[in-house]
Amino acid sequence: MAVEGGDRDYVQSLERGFAVLLAFDEELSNPTLAELASATGLSRPAVRRLLITLQRLGYVANEGTRWRLTPRVLSIGQHYTATRAMIEIAQPHLLHLAEQTGESASLAELDGHDAVYVARVPVRRIMSINVAVGTRVPAYATSMGRVLLAWAGPERITRFLEESDLRARTPSTVTDPAELRLVLAGVRERGWAIVDGELEEGLISAAAPVRDRTGRVVAALASSTSAGRQAPEKLANETVPILLDAARDLAADLGHVEPRAAVSRDGFY
Repeated sequence: MAVEGGDRDYVQSLERGFAVLLAFDEELSNPTLAELASATGLSRPAVRRLLITLQRLGYVANEGTRWRLTPRVLSIGQHYTATRAMIEIAQPHLLHLAEQTGESASLAELDGHDAVYVARVPVRRIMSINVAVGTRVPAYATSMGRVLLAWAGPERITRFLEESDLRARTPSTVTDPAELRLVLAGVRERGWAIVDGELEEGLISAAAPVRDRTGRVVAALASSTSAGRQAPEKLANETVPILLDAARDLAADLGHVEPRAAVSRDGFY
């Protein structure tokens, strides 16, 4: 990710503060100072100073030897949502997609090496992790991520393949960079992606690109289900057409105009 300014402009203490905040997760929802130091790789005195600062700002609270996030951290996400008209515009399309398919519908954007859920309409829980807005999943092993990568441009794809930890999430995960590059080329050619059991066994999802008024792919719209409910062939034949329509409708609301199909000049009409 390109960053403006040089090392002199980089505020390391801010980076460390965010590292502490991001260390709070499902496994460390109520951690001790020592646990946060271990999770972040920072010294205990440094973590203590950061926690006291975050406490004074109202983002964490102390409970004896343990710490917890406060509701104030939600305001950061609310500010993002409030400035992103796409999320508000997408909501009725997500609802309609979920109603048509009977499956969960999600919208994601690419952030670094991950696809991040920015909007979601859950129908049932089909993943072992609790998926909510803000959840990050590895782009290489998900249909949303592959759609976002497929249209990210050659340089971004090359950098992603060089820098990402392409570890196997399941026995089916594509981890070879050359093979993944071919997979992404296939996604661009088809115009959509299906991933079957590569992030979690039994999880299957389809995704389509969402374009803005300039034609740039800015998000991925996805429908997710379990392999026990739908086979990949059924997902491709029945769900993908609905998904593509929903992605086009959302793109239209974002100002994107589909190019007109070429008209045959072989005769008079």
